[in-house]
Amino acid sequence: MLSIEKYQKEFVEYLEAYSTVKEPLGLYEPIQYILNLGGKRLRPVLTLMTAEIFNGDYKKALNAALSVEVFHNFSLVHDDIMDDAPLRRGNKTVHEKWSINTGILSGDAMLIMAYQLFEKYEPATFQALAKLFSKTALEVCEGQQYDVDFETRADVTIPEYLKMIEYKTAVLVGAAMKMGAIVANASEKDCNAIYEFGKNLGIAFQLQDDYLDAFGDPKSFGKQVGGDIIENKKTYLYLKALEFSNEQDSLELKRLFSSNPEDISAKIITAKQFFDSSGSAEATKFAIQDYTDKAFTVLESITISNDKKALLKDFGNSLMNRTV
Repeated sequence: MLSIEKYQKEFVEYLEAYSTVKEPLGLYEPIQYILNLGGKRLRPVLTLMTAEIFNGDYKKALNAALSVEVFHNFSLVHDDIMDDAPLRRGNKTVHEKWSINTGILSGDAMLIMAYQLFEKYEPATFQALAKLFSKTALEVCEGQQYDVDFETRADVTIPEYLKMIEYKTAVLVGAAMKMGAIVANASEKDCNAIYEFGKNLGIAFQLQDDYLDAFGDPKSFGKQVGGDIIENKKTYLYLKALEFSNEQDSLELKRLFSSNPEDISAKIITAKQFFDSSGSAEATKFAIQDYTDKAFTVLESITISNDKKALLKDFGNSLMNRTV
């Protein structure tokens, strides 16, 4: 087994060789730009690591890992257009740097490129990867639609929100791990178990992202802190604050999250005060721990060594304690 840093290095080298610019430049330059903006490379690293956990060669999983990363970045390009986001990983978003039309078309091309990468595998592996990928890609789109629908709904529940982040974010983490297991020819039971591990870790990861959006350090977070508050997004923090608040505070919070003031900094400060005083911030941290623990429980059913289970636990804990 390699270290996380070594997997990242190996993957980035493979990615850089893949993401060369070709004609037409207007299509491929934005693709190279978003793929080379950095980021945590969480999903492809999990694909490579999982292949080795099940005694496969991580190098054989590089194309599956690349497919996951290309798809993930495709979804970010389109999400940023839908959210009208100015920054991604501390840099201009694709539609801000080029145009909305370019962001749509380059994103479409990336989705096709993600599928193309499976063509390098044997028929049985190709079929298993493509089947999982199609299911996951559709769920990601469903999750994004739930997210859009929630913007105009005042009655979003916590179970609905958790389903949205499961589809929009967590299923791709689960799929990234399952792809590594598929490439390594792991048993169906282990493939499904590692998917559940990744999915629960993915939910914890997104809840942590929600938390950092409000309480993260602007210098290390890479996105606009308070972005969800500015956009009136009904995150776990917001929904828990409503649940814990009395009627008057609840009405005030709803009023705050239906406003678009010129002074956004005051709105962010007020919302964070609500999250803190209501106990919502603390409840969100508890939920992050809870889903991380669920992931760790699933590990016990997987037929791998204790050393490998410990490695996956260390990775999960590092995600839970991140600041970016």
